[in-house]
Amino acid sequence: MQKTALLSIAVVAFLVTAAIAQSEPEPAWRASALALVPAGFVAGEAYRTTDMTGYLAVYPASANDPKSPASVFAARQELVVRLDKDEKRALSAELKPRSDATRGNRDTTMTDPDGQESGFAKSHAELAAKRATLPEGTEPCSLGAWSEDRDPGGLNVRAEPSVKSRVLGTLPPPYRLKMGGSENTPEDGWLTEFRIIGFKDGWFLIEGATPPGKEYEDEKKYPRNAPKPYAGRGWVAANKVGANYANGGTRMGGLFQAPFADAKWTQAMRKLGGPLDTDGGPKRLFACSGYWGLVESQDGVRGWWRSLCSSQVTNCS
Repeated sequence: MQKTALLSIAVVAFLVTAAIAQSEPEPAWRASALALVPAGFVAGEAYRTTDMTGYLAVYPASANDPKSPASVFAARQELVVRLDKDEKRALSAELKPRSDATRGNRDTTMTDPDGQESGFAKSHAELAAKRATLPEGTEPCSLGAWSEDRDPGGLNVRAEPSVKSRVLGTLPPPYRLKMGGSENTPEDGWLTEFRIIGFKDGWFLIEGATPPGKEYEDEKKYPRNAPKPYAGRGWVAANKVGANYANGGTRMGGLFQAPFADAKWTQAMRKLGGPLDTDGGPKRLFACSGYWGLVESQDGVRGWWRSLCSSQVTNCS
């Protein structure tokens, strides 16, 4: 009885906290502060107000441009806004370096959104520490993905991020295996999955490719003559790569202008309608930075989504 009561209290507390978080309005001063945002920057969330000073997250306007994607590892800036005595109107503002943690999204199901951001900050620091193990100029990433190349010859995996570079091996095209009716093969065939560990100039650095569909089929019946992908490290063209959205602990229903949870957020839709979530994947995957992917949604919105996966049978919630 006592355990049941405690559980009920915990559930109610969670629901109340979630309701408050989701209804949290933006501060009144943000609207007037937008006119003070310097050219070349885009305003994000107004994340703190204290002692007649407001703090506005800002990111470069080019942050979601595939030709110059932002980096989650780069130094950030903030707009420090001087407010009137009622803290409702912006009087002046100054762009300054930013060192504090990203504020977590309040309109999520996460019980500790700030803790979620701290966790990802630690994970990104660990990725940054591995930069030296990657080719020079490579942006560290950690995402699940697959090959979308339908070419019968497969997708070339190259030694360098260039079409002129040596081909190390290939990733098979969609594989439609037959196992006497016991197979689970999708209509379009199984895709070859791998991990993205880096990005540079329109190319993804990948490793760990697995035989198409092998982990979803009966291993004892999986054909020995099934195509075997090149499983080592190499580069593939970004326009031949796809993935599914996974739950990265940020606001659902849209994409961020930069790879940070307090960047400007724009609503986006799924392929079959409804707000964007972990059901399905993007139309295009352009670039990556850490655990973030720069994508284009099925309805044409371009922005950043945190966490992508390669599961072909379930969503990655």
